Amino acid sequence: MSDMTETTPGWLSSDELEMARARMPILYVEAVPVRVDDSGEVTSVGLLLRIGPDGTVSRTLVSGRVLHHERVRDALLRHLEKDLGPVALPRIPAALQPFTVAEYFPTQGVTPYHDPRQHAVSLAYVVPVTGDCRPRQDALDLVWFSPQEALSPAVESEMPGGHGVLLKQALAHVGCVL
Repeated sequence: MSDMTETTPGWLSSDELEMARARMPILYVEAVPVRVDDSGEVTSVGLLLRIGPDGTVSRTLVSGRVLHHERVRDALLRHLEKDLGPVALPRIPAALQPFTVAEYFPTQGVTPYHDPRQHAVSLAYVVPVTGDCRPRQDALDLVWFSPQEALSPAVESEMPGGHGVLLKQALAHVGCVL
């Protein structure tokens, strides 16, 4: 246990989080940030560029845990603002039904999604953003791709853990297919 008292409700210490990850699935939200035209068609998809704990550079989606006593809507907004900046102006869907539920397992091959740290269940959303996006926290950059570029094998190969599969599902959900 840490000698410091945690004053932010819902946060676990590193040791507590590791213990929870070893014993139960953790709930996450994931967001595919998109730009849309006046008719609502997706014109571009934003992918974050990050450096992983092992030093590898990869593309990824907005993603993060839902805290204890936090609404899914609030978690989604918090992670979008954390990763894209405070003036990204995300439009959180009025109905919070995800386009898919991604199940991440520490064992590869159970599903297309893999997270070696844990068993996680993620609610995935396509979220239009209208403001100025400037990556924050641990993201190096945010790159906007056309839907066709985002669906390319080259981009998918840069997305570990099944995020490429999730991106394809997101774009199919909004009618963007090759």
